[in-house]
Amino acid sequence: MVLAVLVALQLQSKLTRFFLLLIILLPVKSLANPIVPTFRTGSSSTNSTSQSVVTESITSYQYRTGYSLSVSGTNIESADVNGYINSIPTAEATQSVNGINFSYTSPTLEGIPRWKIVNESQPFSLVESIISPGIDTITQIDRTINTTTTTTVETTFGQ
Repeated sequence: MVLAVLVALQLQSKLTRFFLLLIILLPVKSLANPIVPTFRTGSSSTNSTSQSVVTESITSYQYRTGYSLSVSGTNIESADVNGYINSIPTAEATQSVNGINFSYTSPTLEGIPRWKIVNESQPFSLVESIISPGIDTITQIDRTINTTTTTTVETTFGQ
């Protein structure tokens, strides 16, 4: 009798496996309802605005690091025995502007060449110009730049 019960349990186990395999492999019709949106068409609009302000201050310094001597005229010549007409740079100076330091040399008034009239009975002219080194110009620019950016995004959708 125990043997008959074991054979019946073994048969029942095989049938259970067969039915489970049959259920897995056979297609089953789905009874789910489809999801249908409730809208047909629509649109969406998004606006974005940003603003920036840039303030700039620009300072520019132009330096003249050497000197310039020019002489012109008529009926004149160098008073130097050797005809020397160049100035002698002997004065040294330093200058500081807003933390920027520089040094330069320039002639003293005693180092500038002397001139004499060639023919005293004739008219003469003499023009001397000396431009010393140092700061030449300072340029200051202050400006403010305002920028506004607007972005609009339009989206239209439908089914």
